[in-house]
Amino acid sequence: MTALSGLRLYVIASATNLASDTIIESDDTKAARIFYSRRGNGPVYRWLYQETLANWRPSRMQSLDFDAHKLSNASWKSVPETLQVQLGQHYQD
Repeated sequence: MTALSGLRLYVIASATNLASDTIIESDDTKAARIFYSRRGNGPVYRWLYQETLANWRPSRMQSLDFDAHKLSNASWKSVPETLQVQLGQHYQD
């Protein structure tokens, strides 16, 4: 995968215990995790897993749609492989 320079990943701090829930197996399709991404000073995207399509759906967020203070940094290792691939495709430029 190409290096994604300047990419930052987040989760909602109140909904996730990062100490015990940092790694999701790539075949865990029941994971209801939501990730947020931002590259450089660009827009924030929310990534929600859609079980019926077995795919991650990105939504561009408006600043009024979420509270940035509730976001916590997420490590790359906590991101499912399927989402890592989609992030690489999404930010390919």
